[in-house]
Amino acid sequence: MGNIGSEVGRAVNWQKKDNIAYRDKALERAFELLSLTILDKRWKTGRKELCRAREILADVFYGDRIYGYSGESIERYFFQFACVVRK
Repeated sequence: MGNIGSEVGRAVNWQKKDNIAYRDKALERAFELLSLTILDKRWKTGRKELCRAREILADVFYGDRIYGYSGESIERYFFQFACVVRK
């Protein structure tokens, strides 16, 4: 999850710099990592949350922001996991 958050952070930074090509590459990696995590049997109990996170991530960057999240807020969500790993 921390690695997914790193890619989301990169996407947010590239979007701020108006570099859509690099943003999309970071998002592609984030979506790939999310999909692989969802398919991993070890995440059976958290699969619903992972699917929702993927849905919100797509809405933030490619949708109409119907959920009301921003790039920064989804980045903060994933950052929590990176902090846990560091401890």
